Amino acid sequence: MRPLPLDRFKAFSDGVFAIAITLLALELTVPVATEGLLAALVEQWQEFLGYFLSFVFIGGVWLAHARMTSLMKGGDAAVFGVNLLMLLFVGLLPFTTSLMVTYMTGPDVAVAVYGINLLLASLLLSFLLVYIARDRRLAAHEVADETLAAVARRQWAGILVEAVALVVTLFAPLLAVGFYLVAAVQFLVLPLVGLHRAGRGVPDDDAVGTRVS
Repeated sequence: MRPLPLDRFKAFSDGVFAIAITLLALELTVPVATEGLLAALVEQWQEFLGYFLSFVFIGGVWLAHARMTSLMKGGDAAVFGVNLLMLLFVGLLPFTTSLMVTYMTGPDVAVAVYGINLLLASLLLSFLLVYIARDRRLAAHEVADETLAAVARRQWAGILVEAVALVVTLFAPLLAVGFYLVAAVQFLVLPLVGLHRAGRGVPDDDAVGTRVS
């Protein structure tokens, strides 16, 4: 069976990423300034933190996803199915972000639900990268498997931080939010570093001498 085409795969995925980020912005509310606008904005620090955290995470996932699709020539049923599951959790982020922001200083369950959302989206993206790296029918060229495997390994630093944050949630929800922020920044910065290295023609350290069988 021939690999499924990528045009609608890319278009649908980009649409979900764009809509999720847009919904994050729509969750921000204009404050009622009774004692000064600046003070009112400061009081909404939780909303801005939630927006920044989720925006950075979605941006990092989008960068890794864009890198992945640039190295593919097609996708099979498993790729399309797992991608839909990953997008399911990306699309859920505006809701879980709002939940976390509303109850950030209250029950730890809200922060835990947000963390589970991040972790599931991250794990599914990593699974996609590893799966495509192991199936040469889907790779755009013969070295794509090493490159995709290297991109997949970059995700594990953020995934580990997210897993630790879930444990921290049990006794320090606000501290766990800090861990989520670190993980989100990792998801954004590491793909940007990879793109910068690729633009300079520098080989990926993880990919050199590596072959996924």
